[in-house]
Amino acid sequence: MLTNNIKNINDIKSIIERSKAAGWILEPDAKKIMQLAGLDIPDFVLTDSLKEAESFLKSSGGAVAAKAVSEKILHKTEHKAVVTGIDSMEILEKEMNRLLKLDGCEAVLVEEMVYGPELIVGAKVDFQFGPVVVFGLGGTSVEIYNDTAIRMAPLKPDDVRSMIDSLKAKALLFGYRGQQGVNMDTLIHTLVTFSHLIMDIEDSMESVDLNPVICTKERCVVADARIVL
Repeated sequence: MLTNNIKNINDIKSIIERSKAAGWILEPDAKKIMQLAGLDIPDFVLTDSLKEAESFLKSSGGAVAAKAVSEKILHKTEHKAVVTGIDSMEILEKEMNRLLKLDGCEAVLVEEMVYGPELIVGAKVDFQFGPVVVFGLGGTSVEIYNDTAIRMAPLKPDDVRSMIDSLKAKALLFGYRGQQGVNMDTLIHTLVTFSHLIMDIEDSMESVDLNPVICTKERCVVADARIVL
């Protein structure tokens, strides 16, 4: 069901259409969908060239992450297909060479790193309720703490505030023991926009996982994205 909430829905549908044969959308294209929908993504380069990757590292002004991009690798952590905190040319060369040897990998996603609380934003189409949005504590700890909230899409700002308030770890978002809190307006915008995207693509998707979404006092950045069709 199209709700016409997303201006670039036709471009988004084109990405979905060309990904149907694989059954899921590779991370660079999944992030492109998030960007087309109005969400923030990291600066990145998709390349098999060490020279191009090194140029990106030099211009980034900080550490970068490198990820194998392969239709045969859906869960990257299980295949050691993600490396974070790369801050030297030597490490970058070593990891680029290793990642490119992984099953089906033809290019590596090299992207800027953003630091802050790691959140999960996800969605699935429930048999009874239709599209639902999941939000909570993210990163690799999501399955351990299981600190999430679920609401039916589309979300309104008050729905997001309610989801935030229901989290056991909500203090991390407002600033805990001297740590800076996240930008609540940006976080609310991220979740509301995401929920409208889900409404627009519900007929094509099985699930969407943005994990982590890294939030700071300025931004909420989709650091990883996976869409199963």
